[in-house]
Amino acid sequence: MADYGVSANRLELLQIADAVAREKSIDKSVVLHAMEEAITKAAKARYGAENEIVAEIDPRSGETRLQRLLLVVEEVENEATQISLADAQRRNPAANIGDQIAESLPPIEFGRIAAQNAKQVIVQKVRDAERDRMYAEYKDRIGEIVHGAVKRVEYGNVIVDLGRGEGIIRRDESLPRETFRPGDRVRAYVYDVRREQRGPQIFLSRTHPEFMARLFGQEVPEIYDGVVEVVSVARDPGSRAKIAVRSKDGSIDPVGACVGMRGSRVQAVVNELQGEKIDIIQWTQDVASFVVNALAPAEVSKVVLDEESERIEVVVPDEQLSLAIGRRGQNVRLASQLTGWDIDIMTEAEESERRQKEFAARTELFVSALDVDETLAQLLASEGFATVEEVAYVDAREVASIEGLDDSTAEELQNRAREFLDRQAAELDARRVELGVLDELKEIDGLTPAMLVALGEAGLKSVEDLAGCDTDELIGWTERKAGGAVKHKGAFTDLEVSAEEANDLIMKARIHAGWIEAPVEPEATEEEGEVEA
Repeated sequence: MADYGVSANRLELLQIADAVAREKSIDKSVVLHAMEEAITKAAKARYGAENEIVAEIDPRSGETRLQRLLLVVEEVENEATQISLADAQRRNPAANIGDQIAESLPPIEFGRIAAQNAKQVIVQKVRDAERDRMYAEYKDRIGEIVHGAVKRVEYGNVIVDLGRGEGIIRRDESLPRETFRPGDRVRAYVYDVRREQRGPQIFLSRTHPEFMARLFGQEVPEIYDGVVEVVSVARDPGSRAKIAVRSKDGSIDPVGACVGMRGSRVQAVVNELQGEKIDIIQWTQDVASFVVNALAPAEVSKVVLDEESERIEVVVPDEQLSLAIGRRGQNVRLASQLTGWDIDIMTEAEESERRQKEFAARTELFVSALDVDETLAQLLASEGFATVEEVAYVDAREVASIEGLDDSTAEELQNRAREFLDRQAAELDARRVELGVLDELKEIDGLTPAMLVALGEAGLKSVEDLAGCDTDELIGWTERKAGGAVKHKGAFTDLEVSAEEANDLIMKARIHAGWIEAPVEPEATEEEGEVEA
């Protein structure tokens, strides 16, 4: 390219710049600027690197001007870059100190080394411009599907020619058992574009959940038009996937739209994904119904939601257990990813056994705490009493209304329950003192003796310690990883404290410690007072 420039006349120079710009899909001015830098570098080699030399190429005529810039000063210290005010005014009477005077230089003849250096400068500048253009173009295409031809395969990574750029499908982003050869056409999802030393890298994926969502968008006009929406996707790439869809138009069935006539639309996606089986599920706002739908084809007989920890227990008939779990846990894992809830699956027999264990545990608790026989303890448990606190502090009439109990028996049971709780509180307080938990924490309204012991066991011993906590440190948190959810315990994990209650305790501690001010209760207006009166 620059080899032509050694002997190129003005017209040829513009033609070369135009050809390079078209070939590399970059602006012609970038190529001309690179040529100017190359000529500048050669001129500095000819006249001395200490000179401030500027080369300009006229973009219309191709004429090259070479100039040396001199700074106007009172006293010249460097003749290569400075000129005295008197000399400058002889050339331009309007010159002042601080101005720059341009001195024309004769054109230079490129020697072999100068030509080679110029070529390197131009090639590098053009390559940089090409990289900038590619990055600018593809950084805005993250989230799109692109088409390309396989250029080469290196160690399992597929290099794809995208026409105006080059993308890479890494081994872990391609479908299992999928092989490519140079020249094969391929579709992939752009999930990242990064600047790197060797140029911008366009990262492509065929395993990304959004790739499936975009494929459905191409095959299903209702999704493309926005009438049907893909809410979430869960994939076990190359094997099985679940996709949840909903319709914004009550007259359109979202599942039917995605399946298509005789399954034509979903089959097109399946073929693109090398036979990956796809379950299309209707999204619903009711979490329980959504989870039941997500576990299809298994049938569910009962669900129990724990909204605080986003966990759901699903009970299935004994013969449906293996279908609900799926091969290597695939079905329940995909359903969990799709819904965002942790799913525990158990059979009806297992649930019945668990209920019996819970009933036996409550019965045993009442026998030991209230010093009653097993029959009375079972009676309390069957009436729905789960803790000694409930027996101690419910309305006495509620206990007396249990068949076979009279008022005096109910009163005696409640007295025994309160005595048990008092003994337990004394033991817990002794344990708190042993752990070094300060008395000041007892002043925080809502902290029970059991909570104070739990704080001490977690190393939180003062009001400031509690004030410096966040909610997760108290109730624990769930970390979602590729292999599933990992649960981290907090100080109150075993005490069934909600996030709202934990946050309230932290705020009270911060107010008590003087870190923040207590919120001011809004005063009732005169009008409101009259209405209330």
